[in-house]
Amino acid sequence: MGTGKSLKMRKSLEEQLTQGWKSLGMAYPTARCVLLEVQVPAALVQFGQSVGSVVYDCFEAALGSEVRIWSYTQPRYEKELNLTQQLPALPWLNVSADGDNVHLVLNVSEEQHFGLSLYWNQVQGPPKPRWHKNLTGPQIITLNHTDLVPCLCIQVWPLEPDSVRTNICPFREDPRAHRNLWRAARLRLLTLQSWLLDAPCSLPAEAALCWRAPGGDPCQPLVPPLSWENVTVDKVLEFPLLKGHPNLCVQVNSWEKLQLQECLWADSLGPLKDDVLLLETRGPQDNRSLCALEPSGCTSLPSKASTRAARLGEYLLQDLQSGQCLQLWDDDLGALWACPMDKYIHKRWALVWLACLLFAAALSLILLLKKDHAKGWLRLLKQDVRSGAAARSRAALLLYSADDSGFERLVGALASALCQLPLRVAVDLWSRRELSAQGPVAWFHAQRRQTLQEGGVVVLLFSPGAVALCSEWLQDGVSAPGAHGPHDAFRASLSCVLPDFLQGRAPGSYVGACFDRLLHPDAVPALFRTVPVFTLPSQLPDFLGALQQPRAARSGRLQERAEQVSRALQPALDSYFHPPGTPAPGRGVGPGAGDGT
Repeated sequence: MGTGKSLKMRKSLEEQLTQGWKSLGMAYPTARCVLLEVQVPAALVQFGQSVGSVVYDCFEAALGSEVRIWSYTQPRYEKELNLTQQLPALPWLNVSADGDNVHLVLNVSEEQHFGLSLYWNQVQGPPKPRWHKNLTGPQIITLNHTDLVPCLCIQVWPLEPDSVRTNICPFREDPRAHRNLWRAARLRLLTLQSWLLDAPCSLPAEAALCWRAPGGDPCQPLVPPLSWENVTVDKVLEFPLLKGHPNLCVQVNSWEKLQLQECLWADSLGPLKDDVLLLETRGPQDNRSLCALEPSGCTSLPSKASTRAARLGEYLLQDLQSGQCLQLWDDDLGALWACPMDKYIHKRWALVWLACLLFAAALSLILLLKKDHAKGWLRLLKQDVRSGAAARSRAALLLYSADDSGFERLVGALASALCQLPLRVAVDLWSRRELSAQGPVAWFHAQRRQTLQEGGVVVLLFSPGAVALCSEWLQDGVSAPGAHGPHDAFRASLSCVLPDFLQGRAPGSYVGACFDRLLHPDAVPALFRTVPVFTLPSQLPDFLGALQQPRAARSGRLQERAEQVSRALQPALDSYFHPPGTPAPGRGVGPGAGDGT
């Protein structure tokens, strides 16, 4: 259409302009600009006649975007040509609800080939892909309502070269998606002071520490003296703690509503303790005051109130001064102390037992005076003693190999879950001080002897490290020095566990266990398979049945207890087998979710 024509990409409209007509195309909200320069010789320009036309068909613009065309002469005259074109939206992609399911309806021709991708859009960092598939023709993709989260987005594009991809995020305001987001959120303890919130999407939240006492009372926020801290997903946060405690929990609020609460230190430090939390407040001129945190509030010490802490206030203050309380936090404004209450409870029960003994002595004297009824009373007393012995919780000693810190947290979660049942669990994680004072060998021998004398059971929790260590002992009769840490009771226990198996004393007193996906039962050495070896959590009912008293009835509550242990163990399993940033199988959206027409 002329002697010269050129197509150029320019960073600025004011750069390198030459004589001729210029046309600018812009597509919003993208920041792309294309500058097209057309040069026409002056001899061809005649008044009132068209010189020619330009067709530009390679400017990319996404569906639903706005394209602006701006034309002018160079040098510019007063008259300019401006045209704004709104491209159609995506009429062939609709999102519809059907009960608990969501349908993605793609209404395209049978010959149309296109790609479909589902991903989690991240405020910081790249998107996390969830599912991708190339499809043909009209399709209906079914999503379960449990897969919906606010940041779940859909990307669709024709399978053509340089095609523009269209993205929509239709679930940002969906209430179900926000509920699913908090159900998927998890708190993970990294060190004594550091932890993070793991969630699929970013969310507004703030966190604070709270104190949870045994007995089912609500967790009481420690604000003040501590404060609420803003939370960012997948960002490490820290609390200024000096020591951890199983009763310390983390509460996460969003829009002033409690969304998440977890006791992060319980897995490594054991179940909740019957301790009293003392709050020390420091004022000017070294003035300080103490109060004990109770469900009714913080009771000043000393006090004449009728609460438990008030009655024991004098003893609590003595324990604080003598250094028997554990300091959890300290700064210029105050401090937090955890004081044990076990010894005071033991004193109270000692008085109760003394009263029972006096009552039994008086009852025996009466029976001696009435010999005719003595046999009947003795028979009833014998039955009561037997039933009481059966009702007592059975002792269980848990032995494992400390392969890594993640596996130790998993073992701690299992031990804490078993403590919710009628079991008295002993594990070296909760006895570090005694283990260091006595030594691993002496500590294990004492625990094993006490457990077996009480009719308890020793649980061997096998892992790849435990299997390797057992194989070394079976081949050489000795473990490689330095193969495990100084507190590994499993390594020390093999010196007396093996004789029990070699001499046939293990059945009835030992059981084995391993975690699904971590170790197959056939990998356990044959010598240790002379006792039952269960996989967890798939065989939890049988495992808990083996931990019961030998004469205990297999009641219908066994399945209920197995489900309770499984629920308590699941967060630790998810954290161990699926660290943050790796999608968990079964929780994403895959082709099995439905892609039929």
